[in-house]
Amino acid sequence: MELKKGLAILTLGLSVMGVGSAGFAQEKDTSGCKDHPLISRMKNYYITACEKNFNAFEFFVKEGNKTLEGEKTKIDYCLQEGPPQPSFLQIRRNYGNAIKSIGGTLLYDDDRRSTFRVAKEGKEAWIALEAFNEGRNYQLVIVEMEAMTQEVTADAMYNALNKDGFIALYINFDTGKSNIKPESMGIIEQIAAVLKAHPELKVSIEGHTDNVGTPQSNKTLSQQRARSVVNAVAQKGIAADRMTAVGWGQEKPVADNRSEEGQAKNRRVEVVKK
Repeated sequence: MELKKGLAILTLGLSVMGVGSAGFAQEKDTSGCKDHPLISRMKNYYITACEKNFNAFEFFVKEGNKTLEGEKTKIDYCLQEGPPQPSFLQIRRNYGNAIKSIGGTLLYDDDRRSTFRVAKEGKEAWIALEAFNEGRNYQLVIVEMEAMTQEVTADAMYNALNKDGFIALYINFDTGKSNIKPESMGIIEQIAAVLKAHPELKVSIEGHTDNVGTPQSNKTLSQQRARSVVNAVAQKGIAADRMTAVGWGQEKPVADNRSEEGQAKNRRVEVVKK
């Protein structure tokens, strides 16, 4: 499971649940079930059921339900006999704080359900938390997906530059940094290929971000990412003076930043014909 490399296991517990359950028989996890490598359970809970397969799941989000496909893991938990029963609010807050500590975000929260998203190391995971019996039972559903990837050829790039004057590329970088991820080096090679095939062509490499963060930090980050692309293409044998690097930050969105899909579309690098 690829997320193991990038996401630490989170251990959850409540200070109010420090009382042991001595004198009560401890229920054991259902055979074959265990915590997901991404996130652990609440203290004093055991697993009653689990399943894992490639499937779709409908998540609650602010804009309406969202169905995602990927490697789906469902785990049902139940509180051991004896320890004090936490409220669902306590469960939600503990999971929320733990997921936030590894860069995750809360997408939805009500009296019974919460939805979280974690993106790291080129992977994306959505987590649904739902409680039953006032917190005695709860369920986690985790769907893991590949991050947005893009395949584009030099010919397609050249045609777009002649037709539209630009092409939007989705190059994956380390979160909050300008390091180009290995899976995006194919796009870099195609940029170099089109410039090699058309030595008269000069381009502007322009970075764009979503609206997460401050306008100034986004502008700086987009400039750094554009410069990283220029440097990477130059390393393929293209003269650096045929390219300029520009950072627009969040100033020129092409989609609604209020949705995850919109933010993903806005995080782009455009090659613009000069």
